[in-house]
This record gives sequence, structure tokens and C-alpha cells, in this order.
Amino acid sequence: MPNSSAMPPKNIPTIRSIAKTLRLAPSTVSDALRGTGRVDPATARRVTLAAEKAGYKINPLTTALMSGIRRSSTNTFRGVIAAVDINEGGQYPHGPFPRQIVVGARQRATELGYHFEEFVTGEGALPIPRLDSILKSRGIHGVMLLPAWHSPDLSALDWTNYAGVYTDNVIERPRLHSVCTDHYRSMMDLLARLVARGYRRPGLALEQGRDDRLLLRQSAAFRAFQESHPENAGVPILVVPKLNQRNFAPWFKRHKPDVVINHHDETVDWMESCGAQIPERHGYVCLNVINSTRPCAALDLQPRQLGARAVELLIGQLQRAEYGSPAWTTTTMLTASWLDGPTLRAAQA
Repeated sequence: MPNSSAMPPKNIPTIRSIAKTLRLAPSTVSDALRGTGRVDPATARRVTLAAEKAGYKINPLTTALMSGIRRSSTNTFRGVIAAVDINEGGQYPHGPFPRQIVVGARQRATELGYHFEEFVTGEGALPIPRLDSILKSRGIHGVMLLPAWHSPDLSALDWTNYAGVYTDNVIERPRLHSVCTDHYRSMMDLLARLVARGYRRPGLALEQGRDDRLLLRQSAAFRAFQESHPENAGVPILVVPKLNQRNFAPWFKRHKPDVVINHHDETVDWMESCGAQIPERHGYVCLNVINSTRPCAALDLQPRQLGARAVELLIGQLQRAEYGSPAWTTTTMLTASWLDGPTLRAAQA
């Protein structure tokens, strides 16, 4: 006789049993539960309710395995990912950085078999309830939020229907996984590189709002470096609401940094008007090359790679049917890459 303890209990719900109850094909039930976007939204909701009532639980390991098998055998359409930008008004323009995130995200989504659509909510754009209705009607379950200047609030979306990733530092409404630049480590690496080139008085000039939205990571790294390298300290950080030549020049003349780090490459002109000789005696580094308007040494914050990584994390959630705000959130950080330029003296061999 067969070992009864090895037989699966008869009351455990399966995709086939749910399909039989609803008089649907098992493939339809499977697609509905995985949120592929191939099933009519009304049918998908009927399947979801029936699965919840029956106590059906998706096995994430089986889902991932079957997804891998499907990827290896076909390049068919697997779903849609929505990139959502938040219009905060002309006072807070988002600039080219989010657009490059979109470029990287779209390319990676296409490689993995997903379509990619862009939406704008906020001031003068789609109200969140309307956005929620559009996403549901199109069967879109993956939402990638683009960076916002202020902490975004998209809690009005029905997140029981979506998996989400934020492509910036912190989001609390709702709490989501995030992908962003490791500004702390990037600043540490930058300062070590400058010291290796012989600079002894690095100076950091920041705007308060920009420092705040990065959770003070750049200024904190700069201060930590000064504390651990007292021989290269002595120049206090310039933090002002709006950086301009009027508040920069007194700081530069008083503290005499031999290299300046900030986000505005027009600082080169301000330095030279104060008598700086670049690159013979002084240096300059832009903290985000995408903002630079001239050849200069800079950091590349790798927005395309951020977008690609965000898509990978989002698709992983979709394959595991992990919708809503996660019980615990993670932050994936990418270190900026270094770009040499004519605003620094040449590196020694």
C-alpha cells in the first residue's frame, strides 16, 4: 500500500482546482495570479478573490523557476512596467537625471520581455485616483517611481495591486524598496583621489536643500574624512540656501581651498575671478556630470544603471507576486564612477 503520509492533502487548493471551480483555463488562473497583464481585469479580480477565499498561496520558488523556463524558451511579452514621474511645479525642475534613469530602465525592461510606459502625476498632470484607474485598466502591476525633490506621497494608489520601487533615497508614503547613488562612499572615494593627487585643502560648497534631500550624506562624508585626515582639514563646508558668486567669493578668499567640490561648474568662473589658477594651482570637481556645461573632472552618478537595477528589483517582486508596501524595505546603492577632466592637475604615475 502507498504511504499515506507521503500523499498531498486533498484540501490544499491548486491552480487547477481554482480553475475548475471558476470554469477557467489553468493558464488563465496562473496568469491572473502572477499579474502578467494578459487577463481581463475583471476576470483577474475574480480569480484573486477565489484564491484568497480558498487559501491559495503562491510558491515564490516555483514561480521563479517557471519564469526562468519561460524566458529560456521564448521572448514573448511578459507584462508592462510603469514609470511614474511626479510634477512638483516649475520651482523644482527635475532636470535630465530622471530622463537618463528612464533610458536605462526602458532598455533593461525590454531585454527582460517587458513593455515600458511613462506617466506623470502631480501638478497639472494625472490625479492619483485617475492614474490608479489607468494602471488597473491596463493590467499594470509594476510601478517605478522617479526621483522627486520632496519626499513623494503616492499613498492614494491602491498598492495592494502594485509592486513598487523608488529610484531615490527615501519614500515613506508608502514605504518601498529604493535604488539610489551611494553618496557617502562616493564622496569618500573622491576625497581620497584628490589627496592622492596632492590637494591638501579640499573645500565643499553645497546648497542646503540639495544636501537635505540626500540625507546629509555628502556633507557627513566630507566631515568624517576631515576628522580622520586632520592634515587635510581646515576648510569648513559652505552650506547656503542658494549658491552664487556673492556668497562663494568671501568663503573662497577667506579659507583658500586648493580644490572645490560642488554641483555647479560655473564655480570655475567664480574661482578664477578670485585669482585661482586652474588647474596649475587649484582644482574643481562637479558632483554630477549630468549638470556640467563644460569639460571638467566630475562624478558620474550612473542614472542609467540605477534605472536598470530598479527594473530588475521590480520584476523580481512581480515574479514573486509581492504587492503592496513590504514588511521591511531595502536600499540598493550604486557607487558613482570617476570621470577625469581638465579642471584637475594630472595624476602622478
